[in-house]
Amino acid sequence: MARLVVTRRDGLPTVIEAAGGRSVMELIRDHGIDELLAMCGGCCSCATCHVYVDPAFADRLPPMTGEEDDLLDSAASRDANSRLSCQLAFTDALDGLRVTIAQEE
Repeated sequence: MARLVVTRRDGLPTVIEAAGGRSVMELIRDHGIDELLAMCGGCCSCATCHVYVDPAFADRLPPMTGEEDDLLDSAASRDANSRLSCQLAFTDALDGLRVTIAQEE
């Protein structure tokens, strides 16, 4: 099992142990972290699963698609480490991945 470390908006980290094959959004949602809304369910049609990825993992993630980039443009709190968690497939190679849930828009 690989570990995903999610920092909530209150600054508290939660460690999720999971096998690969699901998105980061699904892991966060299914672990009961309600502050990640993921309103579109992972269809990449909203930006309510916005997270900040630890820069140490940036080179291990797939490149951002144009669609993801466009959706993140609507997020006032976007920064250089912003990604949509629905677009991040979690694999064993991402063991220890750290993400922080973006502030609610």
